[in-house]
Amino acid sequence: MIQVIGAGLAGCEAAWQIAQAGERVVLREMKPQRFSPAHKSPLFAELVCSNSLKARRLDSAAGLLKEEMRRMGSLLVACAEQCAVPAGGALAVDRDLFAAAVTEKIRSHANIEVVDGEVTELPAEGPAVIATGPLTSETLAEKISALCGGSLSFFDAAAPIVTADSLNREKIFAASRYGREEAGAEGAYLNCPMNKAEYETFYQALIEAEPAPVHGFDVRDPKVYEGCMPVEVMARRGPDTIRFGPLKPVGLRDPATGHRPWAVVQLRRENQAGTLYNLVGFQTNLKFGEQKRVFQMIPGLEQAEFVRYGVMHRNTFLNSPHVLSADLSLRENPALFFAGQILGVEGYMESSASGIVSGRNAVARLRGGPPLILPAETMIGSLLRYVAFGGTADFQPMGANFGILPPLETKIKDKRLRYAAFSERALQKLAAVIEA
Repeated sequence: MIQVIGAGLAGCEAAWQIAQAGERVVLREMKPQRFSPAHKSPLFAELVCSNSLKARRLDSAAGLLKEEMRRMGSLLVACAEQCAVPAGGALAVDRDLFAAAVTEKIRSHANIEVVDGEVTELPAEGPAVIATGPLTSETLAEKISALCGGSLSFFDAAAPIVTADSLNREKIFAASRYGREEAGAEGAYLNCPMNKAEYETFYQALIEAEPAPVHGFDVRDPKVYEGCMPVEVMARRGPDTIRFGPLKPVGLRDPATGHRPWAVVQLRRENQAGTLYNLVGFQTNLKFGEQKRVFQMIPGLEQAEFVRYGVMHRNTFLNSPHVLSADLSLRENPALFFAGQILGVEGYMESSASGIVSGRNAVARLRGGPPLILPAETMIGSLLRYVAFGGTADFQPMGANFGILPPLETKIKDKRLRYAAFSERALQKLAAVIEA
């Protein structure tokens, strides 16, 4: 029997891999008895965001990662495809349908027993997979920290969601950048164009808006992982920072004027029905009243109904290169494996991918077999190699990207062709591992 602690993305993937291998799994999850500040639903894998699971293309790092996972029998990729919503070439999901699909698969598996209730102690015997994620409860986080000699923390932010029928469509136009629209994906992105005066008024209100207090967090000097920076913090870096970032108008033309807007706020479809939209790049820590006041200054959102305001919460991750082995087990206790964002991977699919490997290595440990160490030429292998060994600077979370892969033997100048070559090599290496 193998224990898995945590029923988030990585925990569900690890449990699935173990169960599919024919071993019995006890999956322990504190919901619904206790919820973290960010959790609202008793469903598993709840916190995946419809903001998207990034590109599908094989010549992209995110697309390669998902293809590697699919070939390794990923539960999460299969459920994501089943619950996909149009997103202009990216993989985005209806988050409620996705969580429900994952929960049903896990709870109905004959080899998985789900035990509800908060876990306050690390398993005394293994193998076990710890996949409690970036929102690990304080009690368990303290136990992990003591065992690992300390951990690092940062703060993560989520974007607001608005209802589709509250939008002023007379000021909004539907389009993906450069016309990259999927078949049947009309309305995947809605665009709120701003002229120079509108942008400057909005920008001033944004940087002056009042943030919400966060325990143990100094809003004047936010230690935020760059990929999750609140839009108001980003804006304070300068008046053009967000205009060249989440509000960039590149690749878009307003049909009402025939010109490219000064700035654009994009809305991405949140669910399959198209009744909800997410403000792209608008992770925020503003007070709820301030979010409503400031974001309703965006053209087209004057009467927007917010079904979820942006929130900020604590994330915790290990100093993995100092405490973990290459198979993601703890050096001081090799029967304990870790998976998910607590490892220091950044991204939903990256977290899920680590669950595949941790789950399979827990099975290998139980059976006395060799660990699964994927080749560095694969995206998963390279990402987990970074987690195990780190980079040249202080360890920080890492997402899938081609920069962490070993160089190609032949230099290719064209970026798209070079990325395609990386992917082809990776899948060849993975195929050899799967065949063996």
